[in-house]
Amino acid sequence: MPQGDKSKYTDKQKRQAEHIEEGYEQKGVSEKEAEARAWATVNKNDGGGKKTGGSGRKKADI
Repeated sequence: MPQGDKSKYTDKQKRQAEHIEEGYEQKGVSEKEAEARAWATVNKNDGGGKKTGGSGRKKADI
């Protein structure tokens, strides 16, 4: 996946980023900077794009 590729994000994450970006642009932030800040915020909140199922072992309930 090339850098900047947003295909691994959910539709909800894409909508959130768009909404956040619009808010930054209304505050006078440049379009490019607003987009970068919006995706950084989405990554901070959700930890990035879609997660694939892990094959890790489940901890035993004690």
